Amino acid sequence: MTRKLGLWHVALGLVLLVGLVLRLKGIHDPILDHPGWRQGDTAAIARNFATLDFNPFHPQVDYNGPPPNYVELELQIVPFLAATLYKIFGIHEVFGRLLSIGFSLVTIGAVGFFARRLFRSETAGLAAAMLVAIYPGSLYYGRAFMPDTAMVAFMTAALYASFVWIADGAGLRHPRRIFWFTATLTALAILAKPVAAVALVPIVALAIACWGWRATLARPAFWGFLAVAVLPYLAYDAYVRSIAEWHWASGITSKHVLPELIAAFTSPAAFAHKFGQFNDALAMLHATMLGPIGFGLMLLAIVVPVRVEARSFLAAYFLALVAYTFVVVSVERVDYYLYVWLPFAALWSGGLIARVREVVNRYEIWNTGGIALGGVVFAFMLMLGRAAVHDYYDDKPDVYRAAKTLDTTLPAGILVVMAHYDPSVLYYINRKGWEEDPALWTPFDEQSAINKGARAFISIEDRRMRQNRDLCHWLERFPVTNPEGRWPVYETDPAKILPGAEARWQAFRKLELAGKAKPCPLAAGSIR
Repeated sequence: MTRKLGLWHVALGLVLLVGLVLRLKGIHDPILDHPGWRQGDTAAIARNFATLDFNPFHPQVDYNGPPPNYVELELQIVPFLAATLYKIFGIHEVFGRLLSIGFSLVTIGAVGFFARRLFRSETAGLAAAMLVAIYPGSLYYGRAFMPDTAMVAFMTAALYASFVWIADGAGLRHPRRIFWFTATLTALAILAKPVAAVALVPIVALAIACWGWRATLARPAFWGFLAVAVLPYLAYDAYVRSIAEWHWASGITSKHVLPELIAAFTSPAAFAHKFGQFNDALAMLHATMLGPIGFGLMLLAIVVPVRVEARSFLAAYFLALVAYTFVVVSVERVDYYLYVWLPFAALWSGGLIARVREVVNRYEIWNTGGIALGGVVFAFMLMLGRAAVHDYYDDKPDVYRAAKTLDTTLPAGILVVMAHYDPSVLYYINRKGWEEDPALWTPFDEQSAINKGARAFISIEDRRMRQNRDLCHWLERFPVTNPEGRWPVYETDPAKILPGAEARWQAFRKLELAGKAKPCPLAAGSIR
């Protein structure tokens, strides 16, 4: 038995090695690859921890004016760990990618051990680990500088620990230790990103299945677990919301998620629309998160009978994911919001593969042809998965060069207005300030920013800016440092206003009122 377990661990180690190698692609690339805006925020928060305020409860982004720019987000575990490494080795975004890779490998290992325990099958464990190693979503986001991989790692480990605590509790030598371990992992998962709260549904369902309704509700440990798991996030969010200028978590919920959900259940047309968006979310799960083969395996696995002890757990897990997708991902339609599906799909698909082996092994052909066939299927899955996320690796080298050029030419430490929504670009320009849509930004907005210290307007979307005639003509009062450049930069220092600027502005306003104002000419070096 010892030799057999040893071989299984060696095999799992090889799966982890495969997962590591696959995640090294583009590890040194700029964080302008997909999704640049999310990675840009994460990298900026890490850098601001290291350079401005080394406090995990004070996450700051680079925009919305002069710092501090506190933002209401989940506890920034990955950025704070990266900032700690920055303090020792200097600021290198590769540390953020390495941390994500580390958490991704933890997920692979946890899924492997969990599937082996859940289905009492070493085949299930290895198959599930390999699946989560090569799913396209895990493959790509497992090396992206984002909080999601850490959240999934903590969540998967918490689910595994909860199964051991609840299903095996009577036989444990140290039940209190596993209780605290489970509760702490669940708390870290929810702190890392609150969508991990979907894990509470299968945990509660398992408790009810094993202990019964009455015993579960009467058990102090059950309520203690919920308190330890949830209260830290509620306390953290209450604090960060009180200091934040940007209220993302509560804002998304109150302004988008809840109104659409209420509308869906009060209007047939709204429900039909939301159901269509739900289908679009499942299409993303199929295309870029699980891949077509992974998605198909998951659907097949759901209808295959599983062991009694796993049935309620997996069913509750599935229903929680479906509800989460319908409520949240149908609104926030980005594929990495579906990351929480990956451990579930790998677990149940691993169980399916183990079940197939049990059936086929009766005819003693598994060890001769089954392993080879499985290898071919996994290789084909990997090929399709890499193709599904191929474009995600594009790190926009021309954008990177333009941003780094501005970093070297703009005066150090000035505040800027960047006419483009993308925190990753502002990150490489390495200035604080504002990022705005040039079609919506007005002369009054720009004057307000100047009064607060803005000394450059970076016209990244210059064509779009010039369609905003008021803003374009108003900015003509300032000199342009690089009129032939890719991104014209207006020096918005009041001391540098060009002679006759106000008279030209008033003349434009008169022509505008008379309906005779001409559009702004396109700048010589404008691309966007």
